[in-house]
Amino acid sequence: MTARLSHAARTTLAAAAVLTALAACQSAPTGAGTGDTETPQSVPAAEIATATGDEVDVFAEKAGAKADSTLGSPNELGADRTFLVERNDGDWLKVLLPVRPNGSTGWVKADQVKLSTTTLRVEIDPDAFTFAVHDGAKEIRSGKIGTGTGKTPTPPGRYFLTELLEPPDPGGDYGAYAFGLSGFSETLETFAGGPGQLAVHGTNDNGDLGREVSHGCIRVSDKDITWMAEKLPLGTPVEIAG
Repeated sequence: MTARLSHAARTTLAAAAVLTALAACQSAPTGAGTGDTETPQSVPAAEIATATGDEVDVFAEKAGAKADSTLGSPNELGADRTFLVERNDGDWLKVLLPVRPNGSTGWVKADQVKLSTTTLRVEIDPDAFTFAVHDGAKEIRSGKIGTGTGKTPTPPGRYFLTELLEPPDPGGDYGAYAFGLSGFSETLETFAGGPGQLAVHGTNDNGDLGREVSHGCIRVSDKDITWMAEKLPLGTPVEIAG
C-alpha cells in the first residue's frame, strides 16, 4: 500500500512552522522492523474522511439544525483536513476530531467529504517503549520509541495522523519526517507558541529511544519514520496504550 498524501503535506516547511506544530515534542528538561507482507482481511478497515471543499461543518448531534463549529481545509499546516470515521450512518458520519479535549467527536455531513479506507494502524506501548504497525491482523513493522516524561507524559487514547511534515533539516531534532497527531498534551496548554500538539517524529539521536525524553510526543528512528512516511496515509488510526 502506498501513502496517500496531499501535495501540501509533503511540502518542505519553514523551520518556524515545524517548531510551532511540534511544540509538544521538544526535549523535556533532564529529570527493528520487518518488511511488507500480504494484507490479511480479518480486521475491518478504518474509514477516513477527507474534506472536498475549503471547510467542514461539525455538529454536536447528527442532523443538527446548526453547526457547532467549522474546520477549514487545508488545515493550519497545509494538509487536507482529515478525520477518522467512528460511525457511518450514510448521510452523516461520526468522526474523531483533531481538537481538545482528546477523544472529542462530532458529526459531519457525508457530502462535505470523500471516504477512503485503510487496513493500517499504529499501536504504541509507552510502558514498553515500543510501536507496532499492523496491516489488518498482521504486524508488519515494529521498533523502539521515546516518550513523554513523568511531568509531561504521552497521553493514552485513540488518535489519527493529521499531517506529514518534512523538516527543513533532516538531521535536526525532528528527524527526517514528522506526523502530526489529532491529540494534544494534557499537561501543557501551549508550548513555544504552539498548541501543544502531539506528533510521531524521527530523531537525530537514537539515544532518545527506549526512555522518557519528550514533552509528550513519540520519537522513532529516522529509518522507521521514513518507512512510515512512505506507507501510512493521513487518517491512519494511532492507539496509545495506557
